[in-house]
Amino acid sequence: MIKELYKPGSYPNLAPPKGTVGFYGWTKSNLFSSLSNSLLTIFSFILLYFLIDGIIGWFFLDAVFDADSKIECRKIDSGACWAVITRRVGQFIYGFYPDAERWRIDIVFIGLFFASAPLLYPDLPLRRWLLWFSGFYPFIAFILINGGLFGLVSIEINLFGGFMLTLIIGVSGIVCSLPLGIMLALGRQSKLTFVRSISVCFIEFMRGVPLITLLFVASSMLNYFMPPGTNFSILVRVIIMFTFFAAAYIAEVIRGGIQAIPKGQYEAAESLGMTYWQTTRFITLPQAMKISIPGIVNTFIGLYKDTTLVIVIGLLDPLGIGRAALADTKWNGLSTETYLFVALFFFVSCFAMSRYSLWLENKLNTDHR
Repeated sequence: MIKELYKPGSYPNLAPPKGTVGFYGWTKSNLFSSLSNSLLTIFSFILLYFLIDGIIGWFFLDAVFDADSKIECRKIDSGACWAVITRRVGQFIYGFYPDAERWRIDIVFIGLFFASAPLLYPDLPLRRWLLWFSGFYPFIAFILINGGLFGLVSIEINLFGGFMLTLIIGVSGIVCSLPLGIMLALGRQSKLTFVRSISVCFIEFMRGVPLITLLFVASSMLNYFMPPGTNFSILVRVIIMFTFFAAAYIAEVIRGGIQAIPKGQYEAAESLGMTYWQTTRFITLPQAMKISIPGIVNTFIGLYKDTTLVIVIGLLDPLGIGRAALADTKWNGLSTETYLFVALFFFVSCFAMSRYSLWLENKLNTDHR
């Protein structure tokens, strides 16, 4: 009888004591577990209240979104004068691209999501069909942006600017630098002396020269290294330099991933009679890419932010548009609003890349499952 009463599982599990779970329990254990923690929590809440109250007031409640000048903004209210942005929002997005042709940029931007989705998300429905669109998308985007074909008006490169220019340079550099970086990493690990030497020289040169110097070379000297009669637009030359610069760093990141692979992986491949390219394709490179995801994305984020350097060669990125707006006497002195707006754009873009990196790492993390 006694054995039956104390038999394991004969009684239902009791609920945890009140005040130890839920929101109340978490608050008590993490914020008010002791006198010192309670005082720090109260002080932090008071500080956050004043900070948030001031920020929300300046950003939104007391802000002015429509005015003709800074003086008019100050007459209306004392908060941020976002009119410097709203009055030039078209320039911040499209640069000086003609108003009547901006629908082409909108189509290219929307198409970017459909083109990148099957590449970024392998489990996406209808992925095989979307990959066809991804393959043709660069040509479609080039035709729409530049024009000159199918009755589209040709647009001069010097009219490009704003966030549109940043996305063109950033996305093009990211897409082109990854495969080039992989080839350079494999070339640096090659047993062929010539291939290894060329890869090492390219990587070390690109890593040893400041990007701003390469941009000056792209703007003034790159055409001298091309065959006679070759003339690339300044935008193409800038994309080439951004690609080369980022590829050198990506190559080193991937090389680190390759060196982290245990030697037994190579011995196992040799025992199976696999060739070098089979080993690289099925064993070495997939594992190296998985290990190198944080470093690769970090390089991409750095490349994306470095697109602001194109202002030194006369291309008007968002910072260039902002400086042009501040040069107007009507908006002189509103640098805080202008630079915060540009910073917010870059933060959202870079944060999205970092979150995708974390998602991809978790998806590919099968070591301990």
